[in-house]
Amino acid sequence: MNFIPVTYFHPIFKLKQSLFFISSFLAVVFVATLAFKPDKTIRVKSPGLYMPDTMYSEEYEVYSLPVIEIPDQLSFAGERIPLNDPDVRERIDREIHINTFWHTNTILLLKRSHRWLDEIGEIVKSYNIPEDFKYLPVVESDLRNVVSPKKAVGFWQILEGTARELGLEVNQEVDERYDPIKSTHAACRQLIKNYQRFGNWSMAAAAYNAGPAGVNRAVQSQKLDHYWDLLLNEETSRYVARMVAIKLIFENPQAFGFRLEKKHLYPKEKTRSIIIEQSIPDLTEFAFSQGVNYKILKRYNPWLRQNRLTVNAGKSYTILLPADPYWKMPEQKTLPRPNSLNSGEEQQTPDDEL
Repeated sequence: MNFIPVTYFHPIFKLKQSLFFISSFLAVVFVATLAFKPDKTIRVKSPGLYMPDTMYSEEYEVYSLPVIEIPDQLSFAGERIPLNDPDVRERIDREIHINTFWHTNTILLLKRSHRWLDEIGEIVKSYNIPEDFKYLPVVESDLRNVVSPKKAVGFWQILEGTARELGLEVNQEVDERYDPIKSTHAACRQLIKNYQRFGNWSMAAAAYNAGPAGVNRAVQSQKLDHYWDLLLNEETSRYVARMVAIKLIFENPQAFGFRLEKKHLYPKEKTRSIIIEQSIPDLTEFAFSQGVNYKILKRYNPWLRQNRLTVNAGKSYTILLPADPYWKMPEQKTLPRPNSLNSGEEQQTPDDEL
């Protein structure tokens, strides 16, 4: 009988080797588990939150995340939310939990809101619209000048055609949907139209999201005219619930575990205004003449969409710049040398997202 040696590359040897490593790893994990014992138990309780007591034994500790209790009564824009409807209650519950435990996003929203929400709220109230609608751009865009897959733009996510109907200027050089203040006025005009058509603010909000025609189709087919009674698409059915959740968290962030101090929030920046009544062929050079660079110019005026501004007869624009300059012109501007670019390649400037 021929003897076949079991070499290092033989399958049996490989199997034994794998079993050895697995058993060794499990032994290490077992010993580490027995050896680990936290030094102390940490209990965190916040107003408005229910957190079960931490269970402790000599072998292990179990920690539980806080459970959020929905208030017995809630309203949006002065309209009572029917929390006795289990579907409505669970929709509210979902949005509160998502926005409470999506920590990074909600922290950034709280920081941005300190810069924008007071002014947006004042504009909303000036149109006799309930102040709760100041949370709509928080839900729509996270208070950022984003562009949706459907090409809705800005804080209030306004489509190009709708923007023109609402009195905003939109062309290759100027797009006022990117102006947080002008777009707020335009959005308020749309919300008033929606309210006049549907008769309540929850439906006005739904129509802002899904469009008046889409909401009207749901009303006609389901023979009901209140938001919480309608079966709508997922985004629109979550829409008002999201605003309610954001409102609860923003009005009392500490109750939901967000303990930001004022120094952590983004301040409202002081600006100075320049009235422009003549065309500017080169906004980069214009920025330098004002003691800023092009990036700073676009930060305060995201509605400028090209590196030029054409001003027609009888027209004027207001450009904002920081009142307290924080940028210093270099002694000599350095430009890329022509031979530093690969031949045949086109130099591209990324679109800004402000």
